[in-house]
Amino acid sequence: MNHRRSTDSRPAGDGVPAIRLLLADDHRMLREGLRRSLVELGFEVVAEARNGTEAVDLAAAVQPDVVLMDVTMPDLDGVEATRQIKERVPATFIIMLTMHADQDVLAEAIRAGANGYLVKDCSIDEIGSAIEAVVLGETALSPRLAASMLAEVRRQDSNSQPERVITRREEEVLQLIADGCSTPEVAEQLFISQKTVKNHLASIYQKLDARDRTQAVLQAVRMGIVSIN
Repeated sequence: MNHRRSTDSRPAGDGVPAIRLLLADDHRMLREGLRRSLVELGFEVVAEARNGTEAVDLAAAVQPDVVLMDVTMPDLDGVEATRQIKERVPATFIIMLTMHADQDVLAEAIRAGANGYLVKDCSIDEIGSAIEAVVLGETALSPRLAASMLAEVRRQDSNSQPERVITRREEEVLQLIADGCSTPEVAEQLFISQKTVKNHLASIYQKLDARDRTQAVLQAVRMGIVSIN
């Protein structure tokens, strides 16, 4: 399987350029193993960081498409590094890698702006699919983490209910997103165009005060509009 970026405005030599990655993990063996496997899948590893501070500095310097970010690192943890990278290089996508589904940390990672969340025992193909998903604007969420993250955020915000309500069609769109459907899949199931799906999502983000699909789904779950199976 060769993971290649399907939409990219940058000049391509003999084809579409590979997705550029920054690996941030304090374990050298893990970084080396990830690098070899991801390069074999067709990705380009442009930098490696041993701690959160290095990750922030390197992200600003090389501006990768995606950062694979360990949650627990010395000097600066992955959540704070994510927050700083999002401030300095907002176009860079970030996927968190964690050993354990710590609910507090995962909820903070969402708020810091991470675009994906995976447990480290996932397969390299799952990581590759997650990288492609975030670059295409989707949210990459490990099924093992979904329930614990949603439950924790729901508990923390149980006394705060948004006043704005989305339309029935927007509910249908958001439920399909919560079920893991991509934009083309939502369009196909609802017999509407992809542009219409994107318009609905833009409206949903505004009404729910959400930055992306993950936040919109979390907000809708708290409101009881959608459910996670």
